[in-house]
Amino acid sequence: MLSMVDEAQMELIDRLVERLERLSADSTYAHQASGLRGTLLRQLERLEAGTEVNVDELDQLVERGYEILRDAAREIGAR
Repeated sequence: MLSMVDEAQMELIDRLVERLERLSADSTYAHQASGLRGTLLRQLERLEAGTEVNVDELDQLVERGYEILRDAAREIGAR
């Protein structure tokens, strides 16, 4: 579904991007985080330009970002 997202959702995505960027390069999830971060940044640019995005796809990207953060945290805890 194509639509615009509200300011709170954009802030959430921005915070997620920042957290993904902070993953250690030593993490096995760093490469995945980098690719996802780039995709999320492109989506944010589209939103800021007033372009509609596929909200379902964006939700999936955000969920994947949280999965990566959870997995990376577990990896840290296992060390």
